[in-house]
Amino acid sequence: MFKLKENGTTASREVVAGLTTFFAMAYIIVVNPNILSQSGMEWGAVFLATIISSIIGTLIMGLVANVPYAQAPGMGLNAFFVYTVCFTLGFTWQQALSMVFICGIINIIITITKLRKAIIKAIPHSLQVAIGGGIGIFVAYIGLLNVGIINFSSGVPAMATLNQPALLLFVIGLVIIIVLELLKVKGAILLGIIATTLIGIPMGVTATADTVSFTEACAALPSTFGAIFTDQGIVSLFNDAAKLPLVLITIFSFSITDTFDTIGTFIGTGRRSGIFSSEDEKAMESGAGFKSKMDKALFADATATSIGAIFGTSNTTTYVESAAGIGAGGRTGLTSVVVAICFAISAFLSAFVSAVPSAATAPALVIVGIMMLSSFKEIEWPNLEEAIPAFFAGIFMALCYSISYGIAAGFIFYCITKICKGQIKQIHPILWVSTLLFILNFVLLAIL
Repeated sequence: MFKLKENGTTASREVVAGLTTFFAMAYIIVVNPNILSQSGMEWGAVFLATIISSIIGTLIMGLVANVPYAQAPGMGLNAFFVYTVCFTLGFTWQQALSMVFICGIINIIITITKLRKAIIKAIPHSLQVAIGGGIGIFVAYIGLLNVGIINFSSGVPAMATLNQPALLLFVIGLVIIIVLELLKVKGAILLGIIATTLIGIPMGVTATADTVSFTEACAALPSTFGAIFTDQGIVSLFNDAAKLPLVLITIFSFSITDTFDTIGTFIGTGRRSGIFSSEDEKAMESGAGFKSKMDKALFADATATSIGAIFGTSNTTTYVESAAGIGAGGRTGLTSVVVAICFAISAFLSAFVSAVPSAATAPALVIVGIMMLSSFKEIEWPNLEEAIPAFFAGIFMALCYSISYGIAAGFIFYCITKICKGQIKQIHPILWVSTLLFILNFVLLAIL
């Protein structure tokens, strides 16, 4: 089913990759309910919706597209859901979920019409490799921020003082994974996560988190499941004509961020690892049906957003932490199936899953980020015409903690450099449109 030999992998390697990806992103099981519940949603309902949407989205990715990517409600998008859409703009959580659902439908349409694939093909090679290296920096940065090794308390970023058990455990875990990787030990990243978690027990860092039982979560789920189809959901969005422009702007913001986060993740991790091979790109070029892995993966990502909204969570998206499993050798959908199984088990063992500390998973993300930086070697850095867009596409996404914003900045400065050099014809029309949409998004967000 998964064509393991054809993809140069084994069942055991795929299982290890799946476990690695899961533990790198398992934090979302508790963090997402903590964030979304601030909007008035029941914690237990969001907890179960998070797990269900992750299982369904990841299974579609694995069984339909046969690629090693996991899906779950996205960080950043959930914060936008609560703090901007609900708190600042004054929408109810039912209305916000409805906008997420519509966003998913839009993404399905632009995927079926091959628009998302056309955007990927329109991105020049220099920007693609810059995005790949940028994803590496972004993944490593996520790891550093998750464990708190970078301190912003003084108003400027600085390294935290290593006087806390969690930070010391992070350093220990980082050394363990580095040593195992250099010695070429199979499953080095997963072994490092496990070893660091165990070391964290006597240090008081590894501890179970407060959560709800599976029975309690099931009892709460009806409060969010299908809420978008009630009078407080989609229907209410269009009752007030005066609010309609704001509704459309918000849906647009959801959609453009979700779309380019996914595109960036696929380009950044799929091309270098060979998951989206040259044969796959030829299938993309043919344009006949959904033959390529990329086609199917984009469709899996698009459907997951609407499915998640039905159950009661913000945008379900392809997780950049999938890079951890890819770094561990994951190459097929079997990796995704293992992740989905882990999510299913976590519904019953949430306290134990949440016990794995950030200090244990952060080193894995840092190492994977280092592995991905090799993409930068293909950029002609002495050539400013190539270096300027590459810098913004590669470095800026980590600095502003957003894949889509990094891609936006890269597009904008790519257009500027080509205009200045009198090479406007080299700018693909789709790149022009995408750049203008990004600028429009920034303007609308500034107005909001």
